[in-house]
Amino acid sequence: MKSLSIHGIDRETEIAIKARAKSESKSVNKIVKEIIEHALGLRGSKPAVDNRAEFADLSGIWTAEEADRFLGALSEFEVVEPGDWR
Repeated sequence: MKSLSIHGIDRETEIAIKARAKSESKSVNKIVKEIIEHALGLRGSKPAVDNRAEFADLSGIWTAEEADRFLGALSEFEVVEPGDWR
């Protein structure tokens, strides 16, 4: 396999690549290859990181019970009172 050198990577990009490599327990080389493959749409590659994971602390994932409880709490707001629409 051929090797490529990429020159002039800015510090912010370098830090982001290294952080991703560390968080996924992969080499920097592997992460860069995955990013390039994904960007070019090669080999049916999917994003190496599930984007939802980036927002998990903000949104979380509900259990079926939690979702039912939430929807139950909203049920009174689904009732249309005809008198309110005169």
